Parts: sequence; structure tokens; C-alpha cells
Amino acid sequence: MSTLTELQDAGATGGVGVLETRLTGLSQEEFARDVWARTALLTRRADDFSDLFSADAVDELISRRGLRTPFLRVAKNGSTLPESSFTSSGGVGATISDQLDDTALWRAFSGGATLVLQALQRTWGPVADFGARLSTELGHPVQANAYITPPQNRGFEDHYDVHDVFVLQIDGTKRWLVHEPVHPDPLRDQPWTDRRSAVAEAAKGKAYIDTVLEPGDVLYLPRGWLHAAQAQGEVSIHLTLGIHSWTRYELAEQLARSALAMLRDDPQMRSSLPLGVDGPDGEMDIVREHLVAAITKADSAPLFHRTRRGQERPAPLGPLAQLKAVDGLGPDSRVRLRQALGARLEGSRLDTRVGWLDFPAADLPAVTRMLDGEVRTAGDLGVGLVERLLRAGVLVPAEQ
Repeated sequence: MSTLTELQDAGATGGVGVLETRLTGLSQEEFARDVWARTALLTRRADDFSDLFSADAVDELISRRGLRTPFLRVAKNGSTLPESSFTSSGGVGATISDQLDDTALWRAFSGGATLVLQALQRTWGPVADFGARLSTELGHPVQANAYITPPQNRGFEDHYDVHDVFVLQIDGTKRWLVHEPVHPDPLRDQPWTDRRSAVAEAAKGKAYIDTVLEPGDVLYLPRGWLHAAQAQGEVSIHLTLGIHSWTRYELAEQLARSALAMLRDDPQMRSSLPLGVDGPDGEMDIVREHLVAAITKADSAPLFHRTRRGQERPAPLGPLAQLKAVDGLGPDSRVRLRQALGARLEGSRLDTRVGWLDFPAADLPAVTRMLDGEVRTAGDLGVGLVERLLRAGVLVPAEQ
């Protein structure tokens, strides 16, 4: 039987993480028991989030980073503006026709539109690092958006999300009205627009939470909880950390896919139906028997881990720093495992988000030590092994 070792990022299994220290004040065990996927939670003055995001960050991303859609969308009074209304050519040498047009965005914003900077886990380092830590703690992928709303305006009508969210108020104030779900725990293909009338009716009732978020406040909402928000007397900036939760339904989908893959090797299942068959009724008992047997035998774990790895990206890697580390490699060189790799050692194969590697038995003890995420020297792991792992993008210099 093969053995399996899995990377545990710092903060994943022990110690105090950002969920407790910066978002809720609750331990992971308390949050899982009393809050997670069950109820909304408001935490006043959870932390100072100025290190993560700011008004200056908004201006830099929009005016100087050359962002393109879909890294930004614009909404006003419940409607999303067409991308052509706020994008333009990148100018000489860019040959890009859909970069953000800061003048158009200024005009839209001054006219009451909300700016939504999307996927900040890809474009803003402090948010990316924070989201990666939270994802490791929760065991679910994390996406980060910023919502910038002019005074006394709202970008979206009452709705629910198909993912859990942590709302971090960065600047200004915003009034939030939160109502209990009309469709608890919606799946990703069950958006609020499918239940627009029920959402609108529920939003007329008494709110579960009616509050004004101030800088440092955090609001947690499980997927399906209705919400709408309006900026108060000044510009409001908040971060939304979207938690794309794995569900039992998704595990069932993967189990079924694994079972169907097994049935492709079953000659009886590949055989044609008899001539003259008017419908499936006469064959369903056979199909059901074989399908149940395949589901009983199927192992969906490899598919689960492959899908999970594909949903997130590893931590950033600097090509020039990496080349310098390879060229200057010696026994005293300090290296560490690249974070957010989703690394798993099964037998002699290491599977990661950047590919897989097979190792001889002599290297396996060093590879296992590497998986603890601690800083190691090349002499400790073996200079040849470290060079191979640096070139593969699995190890990075410890200073990175």
C-alpha cells in the first residue's frame, strides 16, 4: 500500500490564524461549531485592515496597473454597465483594446456607479497573501473583490451569493441589511436570479441584521443569505473575501464521474441495446446494477485532489530570483517549499499545482522533510535534489 504525505502550510493545523486574530475573534473550532455555514456573524473592530487595502490602492490599480476586464466591473442601481463603456485602447506599444479607461471610470463613479475590483488575489499582493492564509485555514478556495461605492449609493439590489463571504470594511461606512435565506446553501448553478421574486419578497421583511459597518468591522455571511448595502455620507470601500465552499453534492459529482469512467471498461455496458427497443425501461435494471457496483468500487479521491489543485494558483514565483538561487546554489543555500502548491506525496510521486515529479527511494526522506514547509539548507536536503526542485518551481529561495 502506498503512503501519502500532504503539505500542511503554516497555520493550517496549529497555532492561531487570521480567522481568529483578524476576522472573528473565534478559534477555528468555535467558528466551525457555531457559525460556519450556519448563521451570519458581525464582529465589531475586528482589526485594522489598512495594511491590506486602501483608497490609494484603488487609484493605483485603476490608473497605473494597466488592468483589463474582467478585473473590474461597474454597477449602478442593480445593473452592470457594459465593458465598452469603461475600457479603451492601451496606447502605443500595448496593442490592447480593453484596458481600463480611468477617465471613463471617474465619470461613472462621480455619477453614482460602484466600482468592483475583482480577483484581487491575482493583482494586489497584500490581499493575495491574506487570502492564501485564510484559504489554508479553511480548506476552501478564497477569492477577493473590492467594492468602492460613492456616498449615498448602492451598486446592487437585494441578492444572495453562491459562496460564503467575509466583508471587511476598509474605509467609510456602509449600511447593511441582511435577511435569512429563501434557498439555503445554494449550489454554484443556483443563482439568486432564479428566485428573484422570493428574494424581493423576503427583503421586505424584518432584517436579521440592520447595521452600519465602520472601518475595521467584519461581517460573515453564509452562502444564500440575502443582503444589500448602501454607502453613507462618504465613499465606502470594503473587501469581500468569497469562500468557494466544497459541498457534498460536488463530491457526489466526482464520485459519479469516477464510476462512469470505470464503466467504459465494462464490455456489457459498451454493448448496443437490442434491436427494436422502444425505450430504456427493459435495460435500466442492468444499468443500475452495474452503476451501483461501480460507485461502490470507485475512488474519487484522485479526481477530488486534481480538481481542488486546479481551482487555485501557487504562491508567486520570481523568475530572476529563482535563476539567481539556481546559479548560486551551494550547501548553505536556504530554501523552502513554495506555498499554496497543494503538494501531496503518494508513494514516490509528488503531485503539485505545477506538475508532478517521481523520486528514487533514496530521495524520499528528504522530500518528506521538505513538505513540512520549514526553511532548509541545500546541504540538508541534498544539493542535487534542491536544484531539481528549484528548477521545477517547487522550492524557492527562503528570502522570497
